[in-house]
Amino acid sequence: MPQSLRLLIYILTTLLALNLASCQKFEGDQTIPAYVRIDTVLFTADYVTQGSSTHKITDAWVYVDDQLIGVYELPSTFPVLASGKHKLEIRAGIKLNGIGATRAPYPFYLPYTLSDFNFVPDSIQLVKPFTSYYDNLTFAWMEDFEGSGLSLESTSQSDTAIFKTNPANHPDAWLSPYSSYSGIVHLDQEHNTFQSASFLEYELPKLGKSVLLELDYKCEREFVVGLIAKLPANYVYLPLIVVNKSEKWNKIYINLGPNVSEYTTAQSFKVYFEAGLGEGDNAKIYFDNIKLIYRTPGE
Repeated sequence: MPQSLRLLIYILTTLLALNLASCQKFEGDQTIPAYVRIDTVLFTADYVTQGSSTHKITDAWVYVDDQLIGVYELPSTFPVLASGKHKLEIRAGIKLNGIGATRAPYPFYLPYTLSDFNFVPDSIQLVKPFTSYYDNLTFAWMEDFEGSGLSLESTSQSDTAIFKTNPANHPDAWLSPYSSYSGIVHLDQEHNTFQSASFLEYELPKLGKSVLLELDYKCEREFVVGLIAKLPANYVYLPLIVVNKSEKWNKIYINLGPNVSEYTTAQSFKVYFEAGLGEGDNAKIYFDNIKLIYRTPGE
């Protein structure tokens, strides 16, 4: 065997051995991890004060002894280099603005904490976390389309409006024990522009505070979600994101905080939705479970 080939084999064998060793040796003296499995994170809300319990929790942010060990898309089984009793904390993760690159723990969901979780090396332990909203939140606006009136109004730019689905329990509506109706927008050749805003204006916290809009939707056309800022001299429309088409009911968490903080002189804000017919003869857009949430100042 040529000397050069013998040297190459030696180098490859050495690198392979080092790689296997690095895979088996994590840190310290422990070489065998414990494994944790999380299938989903359950969520419940008080319907009267917090609205529906819909959610789109996609990830688990996992902390051991207050140190982040990883972010795991659910369902997931993952290794933890720990043995015996440790603090295990799981935070429900979402995609801010519906974008996979902006995954984050949702700041308004309580963490699930086990102060004395017993990690057992070389075993898989199923954890069933659950969460709810923090108590110190302000639900500035909630619209679930179950009342006799609507808290949305068409703007002067719109030639159609948002209505309640009819009759009750229509198969296209979002249906649950608390929900028999949804909001629906019909777009056609004669009504091809939709723009509707919250009826009321809201004073929202600035200085980088978290302000989120939750929204369930199903749509045959993209639509825009934005803010209308009331400035001392005029109103300014701030289109924020475009929500893509979805044949099935979906949920999105929209981060309003940076835009609210940017307009330091704004006295108040409205939320608005906007869509056009685009190509095609008609399209429908459904809305439900709208929530405008922020942490109560001073808490």
